Amino acid sequence: MMINPGTPAEYVQHHLGFLQLNLHTMQLTSNSKLFWVLNVDTMFMAISLGALFLGVFYTIARRTTLGVPGKFQCLVEMIVEFVDKAVTESFHAPSRLISPLAMTVFIWVLLMNCMDLIPVDLLPKIASLTGLPHFRAVPTADLNTTLGMSLTVFFLILIYNFKGKGVAGFGKELFTKPFGGKLFPLNVAFRALEDGVKPVSLSLRLYGNLFAGELIFILIALLPYWIQWPFGSIWAIFHVLIIVIQAFIFMMLTIVYLSMAYHEH
Repeated sequence: MMINPGTPAEYVQHHLGFLQLNLHTMQLTSNSKLFWVLNVDTMFMAISLGALFLGVFYTIARRTTLGVPGKFQCLVEMIVEFVDKAVTESFHAPSRLISPLAMTVFIWVLLMNCMDLIPVDLLPKIASLTGLPHFRAVPTADLNTTLGMSLTVFFLILIYNFKGKGVAGFGKELFTKPFGGKLFPLNVAFRALEDGVKPVSLSLRLYGNLFAGELIFILIALLPYWIQWPFGSIWAIFHVLIIVIQAFIFMMLTIVYLSMAYHEH
């Protein structure tokens, strides 16, 4: 069921709006063009799903048995082995951070992506009952989320450059690769471009796919009710692949970028 559909353009605009907190007035607003605002719905969903991930995995870890594992324990063990194998094949150095980081990235992004499979009117309808004008349920369809995670990966890339090569080694690579020391300004420019593109491409890839998927679900909701179900079901089945693949790609690129930073070219 659509919420105050109005015109199709108004319906789409309503579902693409954010519930925001104006940091100047500390009041809730929607679709503000100001810079100092927080997308409250995005933060609420991202933090809630992160807490859900940590709570479930912590509970299962505490209840781990050496005998025949339960269904959830078996599922978690399969995910852990899958991620650990991906890390082992891509990051060829001992590290206590990479595997937990990869696990967190994969599961957290996957859970946030899965919010795209919830009917587009369900959570906004629940939010409207509490008086909230907007509620957008897919955190990864917000560029702030994907860019924030990508910038975190970028800072880790800088840290692992120094950790793996040292200050002298990183400086030598920065000023001499790939064209030699005489062309060090060109080397620095190429390196800045290479490292700068990583967080941008990492964030835009995830954001673009999830925003497009969310928009298609919204457009399907505008169709007559008897057409929504077959079209929505077909797109949902296809979108499940996108959700999983995008979480996997974000995880793998994170591992690969950190591996490239840690090891010499």
